[in-house]
Amino acid sequence: MSELFDNGVTETMPLKEYTESAYLNYSMYVINDRALPHIGDGLKPVQRRIIYAMSQLGLGAEAKFVKSARTIGDVIGKFHPHGDSASYEAMVLMAQPFSYRYPLVDGQGNWGSPDDPKSFAAMRYTESRLTRYAQVLLRELGMGTVEWTPNFDGAFEEPVTLPARLPNILLNGGTGIAVGMATDIPPHNLREVASACIHLLEAPKSSISDLCEHIKGPDYPTEAEIISSEQDIRQLYETGRGSVRMRAVYNIESSEIVIIALPYQVSGTKILEQIAAQMQNKKLPMVVDLRDESDHENPTRIVIVPRSNRVDFEGVMNHLFATTDLERTYRVNFNMIGIDGRPRVKDLKVILSEWIKFRSETLRRRLQFRLDKILERLHVLEGLMIAYLNIDEVIKIVRTQDKPKAALVTRYKLSERQADAILDLRLRQLGKLEETKIKAEQDELNAERADLEKTIGSKVRLKTLIKNELMADAAEFGDERMSPIVERTDARAFREKDLISTEPVTIVLSDKGWVRAARGHEIDPTELAYRSGDSFKLAIKGSSNQDVVFLDSTGRAYTVAVHTLPSARGQGDPLTSRVTPPTGATFEGLATGNEAQQFVVSSDTGYGFVTTLADMKTKNKAGKSLLSIPSNGIAIQPAVVSNYEKNWLAAFSSEGRLLIFPVRELPIMGRGKGIKIMNIPKARLTDRTEFVIAVLVFPESESLVVHSGKRHIKLKFADLDHYRGERARRGHKLPRGFQKIDFVELLSCISRTAS
Repeated sequence: MSELFDNGVTETMPLKEYTESAYLNYSMYVINDRALPHIGDGLKPVQRRIIYAMSQLGLGAEAKFVKSARTIGDVIGKFHPHGDSASYEAMVLMAQPFSYRYPLVDGQGNWGSPDDPKSFAAMRYTESRLTRYAQVLLRELGMGTVEWTPNFDGAFEEPVTLPARLPNILLNGGTGIAVGMATDIPPHNLREVASACIHLLEAPKSSISDLCEHIKGPDYPTEAEIISSEQDIRQLYETGRGSVRMRAVYNIESSEIVIIALPYQVSGTKILEQIAAQMQNKKLPMVVDLRDESDHENPTRIVIVPRSNRVDFEGVMNHLFATTDLERTYRVNFNMIGIDGRPRVKDLKVILSEWIKFRSETLRRRLQFRLDKILERLHVLEGLMIAYLNIDEVIKIVRTQDKPKAALVTRYKLSERQADAILDLRLRQLGKLEETKIKAEQDELNAERADLEKTIGSKVRLKTLIKNELMADAAEFGDERMSPIVERTDARAFREKDLISTEPVTIVLSDKGWVRAARGHEIDPTELAYRSGDSFKLAIKGSSNQDVVFLDSTGRAYTVAVHTLPSARGQGDPLTSRVTPPTGATFEGLATGNEAQQFVVSSDTGYGFVTTLADMKTKNKAGKSLLSIPSNGIAIQPAVVSNYEKNWLAAFSSEGRLLIFPVRELPIMGRGKGIKIMNIPKARLTDRTEFVIAVLVFPESESLVVHSGKRHIKLKFADLDHYRGERARRGHKLPRGFQKIDFVELLSCISRTAS
């Protein structure tokens, strides 16, 4: 690669080196001069130039509004030689109260809306001036506080940074994409940040946890909730990276859901579109209407009308939080240009410490600038005092000498500055009272000089001055937190079965393994029509939006959604079309309810345990092994446990024996064989002459009904003392005539446990 210089000399260098150097130069330009904010004033170059240009035009908070095109013309003509549209968009962003926590530009006209931030009018229509808060950045600009640099053509000078009195880098935050890096700094509350700075000044060894006692988290210009946990917020301050979650705020008014605050930069129009799309796709059957009642007094008011007041409002909102922009996650990346001029990701303590160092240097320069002005004025006053003490001779020298300045310097050993001041005196200032005025001014300035010298030479006095100014600015510009920090549970979208209407159903299983679901809990499953050679086996009450678990003879469990089962108007479908049990296995039990519902799972060999429906469920057609059963045994119908601590268990054997003991004597397990419930002699189990035919769980208020042929016996709890015993005993025989049991049931329960 060759490059021709002005002197005609051509330099040759490898293309690799040239491209690498050019790319790095471009990268550093984008990083430093366009994309990343400076830690000192929290501004990117274009923002800094807009504010400085407006201050030069005299567009303070008390000034009249001026056309934005006038300001942008100055910005791009004097300081920022880029496109006018990009500069105007940067200006608009600083004027939008829904984008900036503490706006720097006061706009008049159409500056966009939360629904469409880019709907602002052209700059020839809008007018602008600086806000009062902008004085935080500009108040000390002309006091020797910052470095200056020539503009792009050398015709003007511009400040390298603005002398910010508050850490604007955190207050308004900022976003930007550079080459190879990006920044996402969220806004914060002014009072909280000022309090943290004061604490760090008083205790420089404070930890980030200590600072987080003052800065609770970001504070966006919206009343939506920040729902990130305290641990997550602290972690992002410790690492400089992380994320923040925000969630909309809603109220319940007259059985309607009213959304009153949206997350940062979320459009209400987009929310309406997202909810309406779900309603059209029948993913929100419980919502019948949607209205936008937003107006000037209520900027956000979106009304969701449920089908009835029985709808779970919290469930609907949790679904919308999970599936729409009513809940959003914002990336946080504290990447900024430090006081050393280098971009880096910084934690909270480093940010505040560097800003305090920047502020200390700015303040020291301001004080030194003022001290220099005082010393210069005292020097002039000293010369004036000499002149007044020798006024007649001074007048004579001025009248008679060709070069009075040189004569004065020689005669009274004055400096040129003092001589110029004497020669610039007006006749009216030669009165007798001027000497008194000079002495008074000297005394006042000497007192101020002494105070300034003490402050400049004392770190403690400098810190105190910074703290006092922080407190004053916090009192003048601070406000209450807008975004409350609230811990909420994670939102969950509706599953398919959640969208199904909740109706009572009775799941019926036939002896041949055919299954169906009948509406209601009042039906008698024995009266349903069955296929030739088939008959009723088991039934259980449930709900259309639940799952039902089937237990086969080998102890494997299978899960089927109730709403997918065929209606009881027909004869049902074979269960083997939905699940794949081992060859020869039969279905012996079924269970349904909520996932925390407990059941006693047991086999006819007399072993079992307590488990929950959640542990019984499976996701595949092959099911899972739930109950370990010996080769000569089979599983029996699970028994519902309503109260593990207070319920009783009744175990019946095929020889008419009954054993009753507390359910709590059985362990709670996820799977396995369990422990012995009823003691059946091994020999009798082997030849199948005796085995457990049923296990029921009941409270003391319930009665057991034992059926044998056409006879039945009802046993109340008071009648069961004879059958109570320790777990793993054989039990006592039922009365004569009930040694052969057909089935047993609870008096209030429609489901039967067959022999």
